[in-house]
Amino acid sequence: MRIVIATGNPHKVDEIRAVLEPMGFAVVSLPELGRPVPAEPDEPGSTFEENARIKARYYAAALGEAVLADDSGLEVDALQGAPGVHSAYWAGTEGSRADRDARNNAKLVGSMRGIPPDQRRARFVCTMCIATPDGIVLIETRGEFEGVIADEPRGTNGFGYDPHLWIPERAMTSAELSPQEKNATSHRGRAVRRLAYLLLHKRISW
Repeated sequence: MRIVIATGNPHKVDEIRAVLEPMGFAVVSLPELGRPVPAEPDEPGSTFEENARIKARYYAAALGEAVLADDSGLEVDALQGAPGVHSAYWAGTEGSRADRDARNNAKLVGSMRGIPPDQRRARFVCTMCIATPDGIVLIETRGEFEGVIADEPRGTNGFGYDPHLWIPERAMTSAELSPQEKNATSHRGRAVRRLAYLLLHKRISW
């Protein structure tokens, strides 16, 4: 079964593909479609679920086929859940993805200055939604990945806030996990495995 992923982020595509393709799904990202695709829609939702639903319905209608969209980000308890749905552009929209990641991480470290170790709980959240061109939502899933915020970045794997999410039980950051380890435990890995389970066991198709 072919699944179009509503993202141009190659890191997200790689993580989703690593889980779905061994299960027999053909994963295609927007740039791989080989035809024009519309620009990303506005995401005014106040939750990850709302924004994933908006993207899935928007691209499914535009492309005329079922689309999987995700929305994900970092929730920090000491910051009342920020950056949350604003994770990708928390420190501004200018520059490349790498530039934005660097600014976001600098803002995170600055915002956590003076916060004691026992008050640094945080988590990555990923929600996924598959919608059809007529706007029907077929599946929605959610995955979370718990840790604490570290001031000093460690690791070169992953992207975004990965170097600053310390996983106590592994004694390493998310960015120090191998791709295989991350897919087995991460928020996105959990959300996509739940989605695949529902597709296979509920025999959902389009």
